[in-house]
Amino acid sequence: MESLPKKYYTISLLFLSVISFAQRIDNTASFREIKSKHYFRYHYDNDYFTATDHFYTQGDNFELVSPKLIQNPINKLFKKLKNGEQQYGLALEQMGFTPISLKSDKILYNDRPFAAAVMIKSFLVSTDTTHKTKLSSILSIGIIGPYAFGKEMQTKIHEWIGDEVPHGWQHQIKNDIILNYEIAHEKQLYRLDNLFALNSNAKLRLGTMNTNISGGLTTTFGKINSPFTSLKNKNGFQIYAYLQGFVTIIGYDASLQGGLINQKSPYVITNQNIDRFTFQDNFGIVMQYKAVYLEYTRSELSKEFETGKAHKWGGFRIGFKL
Repeated sequence: MESLPKKYYTISLLFLSVISFAQRIDNTASFREIKSKHYFRYHYDNDYFTATDHFYTQGDNFELVSPKLIQNPINKLFKKLKNGEQQYGLALEQMGFTPISLKSDKILYNDRPFAAAVMIKSFLVSTDTTHKTKLSSILSIGIIGPYAFGKEMQTKIHEWIGDEVPHGWQHQIKNDIILNYEIAHEKQLYRLDNLFALNSNAKLRLGTMNTNISGGLTTTFGKINSPFTSLKNKNGFQIYAYLQGFVTIIGYDASLQGGLINQKSPYVITNQNIDRFTFQDNFGIVMQYKAVYLEYTRSELSKEFETGKAHKWGGFRIGFKL
């Protein structure tokens, strides 16, 4: 697997030309809904927002929703809710992970391995406005390893900001294929006018990048239009905050344990050292007005392996109806 076919290398170069990191980014949550069948949105994560530079260190996502994507043959793998309204989309993601120290050229045992991944994601969001339920399906195809260009991207960013060039990327997780399927269910439990809402969340991921199951609750409060109404409804000005917490049961994480096919990575976290239960909380502020979507978010994740520790990062989103 160290030497992939030329076509995979070419695809990776094309990815890099579009973006400058996958599973940390959630575009399908109801509090991020844009009332349109046609929009573009960009998301950027970085632990710089929390004054750190390790573990999940950076993520990018370019998202396009369009009715033309109904022709995507991958949609046949996705489930639609009866009487639901559909949003069809594609997203391009890249993510990077590093250990706590970026100053050593040696393997840092008991720390997180270097890892990077890039993937393209086909997705379908189906919303049942009668039963206030949302079902999201995602198929991710990509690569983890040096062909995801995590080293090059982090090095360039550090050069731009005048920071020390990172050391140790030569020990990153080796090249391997990403093929992941994800299905998420969200249900409105309570709503108080356009001021407050409480939803339940459940998610299942299966594949070579992540295999896990999670569940939790989300609250939103402020000036909110319901995300469980028809896309035909034209929302006015909105500004609201959200708070989301969920527990995840971990089966497999390639960014820690290496690829399932290529098991020649120089350093990985062993099965017995993986924390099988993690907790993550997300909070943020969203503003929507006419065709514009703006969001600032912060996240905290409990330790993922025995010798690890909790980690924080922040991010922003900007979107436009087309």
